[in-house]
Formats: sequence, structure tokens, C-alpha cells
Amino acid sequence: MKKTIRLLCVLQLLAVCNVSGVDDVNKPAKTTILMVDDHHILYSAGTVRKLIPLKRFSEKPIIAADKPWETTVAYCSVYKDPESGKYKLWYQAWPGRSGCYLCYAESADGIKWIKPELGLVEFNGSSKNNILFKNGYGASVIYDRNDSDPNKRYKSAFWEQDITKGLKFPGMCIAYSSNGIHWKKYPDNPVVKGSYGDYIQPPLVTDSKQKNAQGKPVSVSDVIDLIWDQNRQVYAVYAKTWLDGPKGDMHWKRAVVRTESKNFMDWTRPRLIIWPDEFDGINDIAETDRTAGGGGSDGVQLHSGPAFYYNDLYFSMLQVMDSGGTGNMPIELALSRDGYDWKRPFRNNWFIPPLDNKSLYDASLIWSNATPVYLNDVFRFYYGAYGKPWNSSDSRQISGIGFAEMPRNRFAGIRPRKRFGQITLKSLTLDRIKRIEVNGDASNGSIRVEILGDSGYRIEGFTKADSIPIKTDSLRNKSVWKEESVSRLPKGRYRLRIHLENAEVYAVTLIN
Repeated sequence: MKKTIRLLCVLQLLAVCNVSGVDDVNKPAKTTILMVDDHHILYSAGTVRKLIPLKRFSEKPIIAADKPWETTVAYCSVYKDPESGKYKLWYQAWPGRSGCYLCYAESADGIKWIKPELGLVEFNGSSKNNILFKNGYGASVIYDRNDSDPNKRYKSAFWEQDITKGLKFPGMCIAYSSNGIHWKKYPDNPVVKGSYGDYIQPPLVTDSKQKNAQGKPVSVSDVIDLIWDQNRQVYAVYAKTWLDGPKGDMHWKRAVVRTESKNFMDWTRPRLIIWPDEFDGINDIAETDRTAGGGGSDGVQLHSGPAFYYNDLYFSMLQVMDSGGTGNMPIELALSRDGYDWKRPFRNNWFIPPLDNKSLYDASLIWSNATPVYLNDVFRFYYGAYGKPWNSSDSRQISGIGFAEMPRNRFAGIRPRKRFGQITLKSLTLDRIKRIEVNGDASNGSIRVEILGDSGYRIEGFTKADSIPIKTDSLRNKSVWKEESVSRLPKGRYRLRIHLENAEVYAVTLIN
């Protein structure tokens, strides 16, 4: 070890110190570096990144549309109580012309669900149902453990547009609950004026009557996905919006906006963050009005973009709607570091793909949400789904709630293009780090972790030759060297180099 220290001192004299910290990944005790993007990667050689599609749990829905008020079910939110272990799920039920309902189900394991008879809302003369309230279209629910008011621990954001019942104008509304079952709508709803109406030119700024009738251009619309953004310490909503068309008419194509709030009542002006472009499809014929195929029906669109924040990264479960073409709406995984500037590195590589068998409940349209469930070794992504495509001539839709899952942190993997490849991470400190774990599959090859100095020179005792090869498929492969331990490294900055031979790596975790 003394020889290693002397070598480091020599290298420090030779190296040009990086004092700006631009490429610093210096994190506290436990840091997981996901291979889903290049944020922590200095460079790689001979490798390729591949998205790992989610695996559907079952061909049958875990919550079926089997009640009279459930002609179709779609949008949903889920919460797993960390103390009791109980799962709670809220979902939209659409019985037809009588409106839509926010419904509730609960489960001990997240697989077998019950729909309790709550006695809160009457449907067809009976209150023996699991309906929470009416006219909460596209509703989203979160549990807010930080709210000092126990009556507001559960929060919901949803769309309403029925101005015949006291609503001032269509828009995003909010509600509160102490238990997720008994809800109280905010008396001054809506909190954000929505975008909804006919296919007209945007109203003049002086035309108050038309502005109130049509809503704000590029504002929230009837799909609302609520989260607590722990990174920015705000409530945030990712919502469907409408883009103006080639001739300027409103409500042409769907896209995604974000609005946020500190107090859940006062929200920022919705900001356009993700929208369809020329790479999403060229079969757009909606250039005139709805009588010529317009009105948001044709061309590839982004129906909504439910987002969640995990491991210093925002993920969006983009609903890529192709109503006039394939009729499918699969899920694409998009990425952001700030919640506003989004990248789409996996375009046309589906996170949840469509299915060919249209008799299955989730074959065509996936209504993703912003509330994945993180279990020890598995991440679950619940969703509502329709089996028949947008352009199906069969009006008898099939639907249900299901989930797809993935092994922990395996959003995407990096593998060699041929046999060998290496990934060099940006410099970081390894102070107080006791071990390094590699989430990877080396069952047909090997993974070795090498440590370099900040200048790029190898460290004696931590070279590729010193590394004992990992040869298993595990979420927690331990990186071990023949005679050294990472805990014995002197303080300083280092680069980790991951050597791959017919293997794939998904994440690297530094553990104190």
C-alpha cells in the first residue's frame, strides 16, 4: 500500500488538477450510477447502450373492468404504505354518458385487489360501490407525508370541464383527503385554466369572452399527472396540452406541459416541455380543420408524459399515440436532469411495447402513470390499458389495470459491440467507500472494475489484472481485487473503469 501512496504522490505532481468540479460525481455515502445515460460517463469504447423493455406481469388484468360503472378503466395512481405494506390504487372508471368516476382499490401484495363498498357515491340507485367522487377526469393521487395538516396528506389533481355546475371554466382542479378515500375538493377550483375547445385561431388578447370559452393556448388539458418533486421541493404536474396546427388553429396535436407549486394552490404558468417532431412520423394530414381529418386525430402525438424523479434523474413514461396509423399507444422512456429539458434517447424502442394479439386487455393503449413502486429487487410500473387500438372499428373496448416490472435499476444496459468494451466514469472521490457493487449480467463472460487516478494512470493493486472477474448475473455483484480494498485508498479523486467481456452492466453502486 505504501508503494501505491508514493505512486499517487508522483501522479499528483504530473496531473493537471480539475478544480472546477464540472464533471464531479462526488456524492454522499451511497451513490448509484445508472447506465441509462452518459451523465456520469467520461467516455466508453467498443460499447452500445440498449433499453431494457419492461416485462408484463400477466396476460390478464389485476383489476378488471367488471362493474357496471367500469365500461372502461384507464388512468391510475398507486401508493404502497411503507409501514403497513398495504397497496392503495386510484383509477378512472368511465361508464359512458353519465361521466367519469375516481375509484379505489386496495391490496396486501399489489397483485390481488379488492374493490371495497364505500357507500360514498350513488350509481344507478345504489352506493354499494368503490367510487370516491365524480367528474375527476385524468385524476392523479399522491401521498404527502410532509404536510403538517393530516387532512391534506393525500392530494389529487384532475381535470374538470362541466361549467354548468359552478365551475368557472375548464381546467385543473385539486382535492385533499386524510385517508385517500374521503375527499374534499378545493372550493376555488380550477387552479389552472385549461386548454379545451374548438379548432379555432387563438383568441385575441382583447377578446375576454372567447378566451374564457376556449381556455389558454398551450395550457393543461384533460390528462393530469401529479408528483412531489423532491429535487426542486415543489409539487409538479405533467399534463397533456394541445399544440396549434400548421395553419395556426388550436387543438391540433397533443404534447406535454409542466406546472409547479409550492403550496399546492398557486401554480406556475404551464410550460411546454416535450412535443412531437418530424422524427415521430410523417403521416400528418391534419392541416385544415376537423372535417378534413384534423382535430387532433392524425399523426403521431405525445398523449401525455407522466414523470417521476428517481436517483437524481427524471424519467417520463411518454404515451406515444399513433391514432391514425397503427392505432397503438406504447410507452417510450424519456430522460431529464432538471424536469424541463428532456431527451428521448430511446425513440421507437418501447419501454412497454404494444402487442399483436388485440384480444388482450393491454394490447394497444397504455395509460402510464407517475407512481412506480420500488421493491427491494424489483420495480413495478402499474398502468391502465385498452386492448383495441384508437382506430378500431369495434366499439366494444376491453380494458383493465395491470403492471409491468423490471429488476432494480435495469432501465438500460451497456454491452460490448463485439466481445470487449470498456466504460470510463468521470472522476469522483471514494472517501469512506467500503465496497463497489456492480448491477450486471456476466453469466456468459466477465466484468472487471479497474481504478485509475484522476489523471488517467492506473493504480497499482487496482488494475484490470488485479480485479477478480465477476462471472454472474446479479443486482449486487461485489467488485474485489486480489490484494487490495477500495476502503484503503488514500483520499483523492479517481476514475472507475469497467471492463466488459461478453457482459452487460446496468448500474454501479458505491457503498459506505
